[in-house]
Amino acid sequence: MSSDPHTADRPSVLFVCVHNAGRSQMAAAYLTHLSGGAVEVRSAGSAPGTAVNPVAVEAMREEGIDISAEQPKVLTADAVQASDVVVTMGCGDTCPYFPGTRYEDWVLEDPAGQGIEVVRPIRDEIRTRVLGLLDELGVAPVA
Repeated sequence: MSSDPHTADRPSVLFVCVHNAGRSQMAAAYLTHLSGGAVEVRSAGSAPGTAVNPVAVEAMREEGIDISAEQPKVLTADAVQASDVVVTMGCGDTCPYFPGTRYEDWVLEDPAGQGIEVVRPIRDEIRTRVLGLLDELGVAPVA
């Protein structure tokens, strides 16, 4: 952990995908839920969509997590700089890079336009990866 003031209390993670409508929203919701607030969580998109993918909302509802009120947000350099870990999901070169920030790229199928049967395994893979990230951050999952 750095000595920056924003990381003094808790680690911060930014999830980034192109539209901030599916994968990054599910990942952010899982990290918020499983960390019990011990991690500061953000998500954004390099070209945000107009709404969260309704199938992603349905898939997370099955897990008891409501993301229906979330809105896709535009990726800003400030959000990247304010994060200890930046997890990218298919945004490639459109994600800004800052030295000293830890980056991870999660290769996940894009749930856009897919049915619930395709989105469930993506959701489950995201949950597994979020649990791994919590372990790396030294944060015990609450659920």
